[in-house]
Amino acid sequence: MMSNLSRRHFMATGVAATTVFAAQPALALTNATAKALVDKVVHDINRVIASGKPVGSMIRDFEQIFSRYADVNIIAQSTLGADSRRASSAQMRAFTEAFKGYIARKYGKRFNEFAGGKIEVKDVRPVKSWHEVRSTVYLRGEAPFDVLFLVSDRSGRDLFFDMVIEGVSLRLSERTEIGAMLDRRQGNIDALIQDLRQAG
Repeated sequence: MMSNLSRRHFMATGVAATTVFAAQPALALTNATAKALVDKVVHDINRVIASGKPVGSMIRDFEQIFSRYADVNIIAQSTLGADSRRASSAQMRAFTEAFKGYIARKYGKRFNEFAGGKIEVKDVRPVKSWHEVRSTVYLRGEAPFDVLFLVSDRSGRDLFFDMVIEGVSLRLSERTEIGAMLDRRQGNIDALIQDLRQAG
């Protein structure tokens, strides 16, 4: 079996549902459109896994996937948590950009571990105002495990806002890590942004 750390750090993106989503009405999102989004995500991820590219190229590819299919603004705001309310607009823009690069470096480096593996989309179900798309990850020499993509159209587009691996939300685990980084900087958001630009 994979270690809990390996499972938690399986790719990212990013990221369990919160009341900010529960409070929003669903728009045009359906089971079919939610599954179609995750089909695209999984197709692109599988392509990167099978590419045999150097790690640096894989990281750039992953950042493009994350930017294209994830609700990066919502994930970044949620990850910063209550501190996002005291950040200026300029700070939030800078934090979101730094966060995107941090996620790409941190999780993109792990693509080599998935060489010879694959991800398969299994099923989808509506949950409150979002949809939960279940996929299964198959790695060589490891037992398969499920990854849930949580998909919402709150931003006006169908995007995933979290990935949950065996009950562990990547978004919430990153909130804990970034919160600790912010604490080390005595709550200085600008210093946190500088740290994020180098982290991962």
